[in-house]
Amino acid sequence: MDCDKRGAVKFQYNAQHDDGGFKRHKSFHIDPNVASSCQQLSAKTYKKKGQRYDRGHLVPANHLDYSKVAIRQSNFMTNILPQAANMNRGAWLLTEEITECYRDIDELLIIGGVLWGNNPNDDFFTESHGVKTPDAFWKVIIRNDRTIAWIIPNNAESIPVEEYLKHEKPEYSWMIPQGCNKV
Repeated sequence: MDCDKRGAVKFQYNAQHDDGGFKRHKSFHIDPNVASSCQQLSAKTYKKKGQRYDRGHLVPANHLDYSKVAIRQSNFMTNILPQAANMNRGAWLLTEEITECYRDIDELLIIGGVLWGNNPNDDFFTESHGVKTPDAFWKVIIRNDRTIAWIIPNNAESIPVEEYLKHEKPEYSWMIPQGCNKV
């Protein structure tokens, strides 16, 4: 946690075989185990007219469904930051689904974090929640001798890639294994 930013900087966890089934909670809460001066001022929905932001999980609830306590704690605001809705439900969700599928094949090490940046134009929640909007999120998945990583811009725009950089792009991300249960 970065108390000055009232949000997480980095997260890390091991994702093992999915043997859980506890359901995700709908309500969000301030974390009772972290000083209030180090976390957001509110657990309410991020609201800004004309802008769609989700209360985005850093560590997704579904990866903690093995424990009734852990899945509830995934909705603590210490695990939540403003995420552009299309990013949270798009590229970020895909990283979660890849984790969900591959953890049934091998244990995974997941490391990720926040790139706060200096863009004041999207800091819509400093008054209501005391937190700035991260410019991007990053995640690395390590599976035995394979690694994949992403930096995902946190905005409603598509990811701009200059033509000369396209040759650097891998042909594909990790494929979702056939028959994968993403829930």
